[in-house]
Amino acid sequence: MKAYEKIYIGGEWVSPSGKGHFEVTDSSTEEVIGRIPAGNATDVERAVRAARAAFDAWSRKTPAERADYLLKIQAGLQARGQEIAETIAAEVGMPAALSTMIQAGLPIMSFGVAASIAQTYAFEEQIGTSVIVKEPVGVVGAITPWNYPLHQIAAKVAHALAAGCTVVAKPSEIAPLSAFILAEVIDEVRLPRGVFNMVTGDGPTVGEAIAAHPEIDMVSFTGSTRAGKRVSEVASHTVKRVALELGGKSANIILDDADLAKAVKAGVQNCYLNSGQTCSAWTRMLVPQAKHDEAVAIAKKVAETFTLGGALAPGTRLGPLASKAQQERVRGYIKKGIDEGATLVTGGAEQPENLPKGYFVKPTVFANVKPTMTIAQEEIFGPVLSIIPYKDEEDAIRIANDSIYGLAGGVWSGDPERAKRVARRLRTGQVDINGGNFNPLAPFGGYKQSGRGREHGKFGFEEFLEIKSMQL
Repeated sequence: MKAYEKIYIGGEWVSPSGKGHFEVTDSSTEEVIGRIPAGNATDVERAVRAARAAFDAWSRKTPAERADYLLKIQAGLQARGQEIAETIAAEVGMPAALSTMIQAGLPIMSFGVAASIAQTYAFEEQIGTSVIVKEPVGVVGAITPWNYPLHQIAAKVAHALAAGCTVVAKPSEIAPLSAFILAEVIDEVRLPRGVFNMVTGDGPTVGEAIAAHPEIDMVSFTGSTRAGKRVSEVASHTVKRVALELGGKSANIILDDADLAKAVKAGVQNCYLNSGQTCSAWTRMLVPQAKHDEAVAIAKKVAETFTLGGALAPGTRLGPLASKAQQERVRGYIKKGIDEGATLVTGGAEQPENLPKGYFVKPTVFANVKPTMTIAQEEIFGPVLSIIPYKDEEDAIRIANDSIYGLAGGVWSGDPERAKRVARRLRTGQVDINGGNFNPLAPFGGYKQSGRGREHGKFGFEEFLEIKSMQL
């Protein structure tokens, strides 16, 4: 068991003021695998003081100097990549092979991308008689979720540090162990004291203290829309910048001229990635009425290939959810779908008979889902797919946009230009055309209640900059 007793402030591992702790469980076995300290507002105060003291010197380092530290962090994470992958697989439930590629691979990539941007970005430009200067926003509070724990921390921390900001980070108490690995790497590369600080604890205690603190210039939050609203409310009293990456209920529109088998298969795979614990998952599959039954048959066949098992077990295609609370939440939505009249095609709310322990939910598909049903409107965050029939292209666009969310989506068509025309009409931050590949340089973020601001690449980097105009 990994038992951590200290938090990271001012370049040192220090004892927290808080007296409690949180236990971390293996989502496949329900066994305790770790323990972390429960920090409090006093710890946040100490971390903010350290970050504020470090800001002036760090912000005045050249972009190349900052990039050099980021590349050292990247190398340190790379050296511990397998440990990171296995740690997160146990915490969150993503199968080990995918965890190696995604949960470990993406955050390692983020530090390299941020280093490259820092060295090539134009921090100044002249417009007429003015010099426009882009400067670091200041001290950043980074509050991150449990579903992609290190990836979400890296997306914020790497770009904030590259921009010249200092950071106070709060990882999720549900999956925090990889954040300690990052802090250990940062300590080993001798990042200047106070540039990165980490206080562990829960949202109401540590998260709210970060959002409220007058010496934190910006809060970057990823999590549920409900929690994001609270962060915005608390942060508003100090009028600080707030970046939010929140929930989603993304629509995957399969047009009548698409390769149905290919599109449905890809849609199921997307929905079930990380056991459905992905904010951008395509959880609504929109299909032509005339092809509904054919699409359902394909989806059922594909879903039943997702072998349930422990995240570290060979052959597992679908691991458990991250916690008992999440398992119960998802099961509740499955029961709600049945109660509201959707057709349960495969899966269901019962514990798999061959897996009596672990936070497992069967890969589930609903058919004949109406757009107004709860399972078509609310974010479930589990391996639950809703197949919704539509009348024509206009109806598909209407259904896709009939959501409080607007984070991601997909469009499939035999005519790529038609697919792009439809994609342009979707009120969402990211759309994949015929299964377009993930691009780490592309902006990620949402419309409507999926948040504000963007992460990744140049666009994510610019979130951490202020703009100054100097008239000559």
